Amino acid sequence: MKLRIRENSLRLRLTKSEVAKIGEGGAVQETVEFGGEPAQRLIYAIEVKNNLENSTAVFDAGSITVFIPKAQAVKWAQTNQIGIEAEKSIDGEKTLRILIEKDFSCLEPRAGEEDADTFAHPFQNGSGKSDTLNSF
Repeated sequence: MKLRIRENSLRLRLTKSEVAKIGEGGAVQETVEFGGEPAQRLIYAIEVKNNLENSTAVFDAGSITVFIPKAQAVKWAQTNQIGIEAEKSIDGEKTLRILIEKDFSCLEPRAGEEDADTFAHPFQNGSGKSDTLNSF
């Protein structure tokens, strides 16, 4: 799982096996270590929850957790839907944008990029447009 943070947005990209795990109601978690102490770790995770109306995110004690409603997670995992998009209101004035996407293989090989468990890129056929994937 890849995490991208920019301004007030979180963007997570998941591999095929991670999407399958989420589709089964599971969870995916990664850790970034900045040092040897527990306080020097950033943990980020996605979890499926029953009885949740909309996707949301929380930050607590160095952990970012994104929660996805079970029905939404199952639909996303079992269809060609590329991603899930949600917004979380903060103090009624600000918004946290949440994007959860399937991770596609690179169109051009890049040093250090791993494409082994990624989804086929919709533009790999060279057409410049995707007619098989639904936007979110």
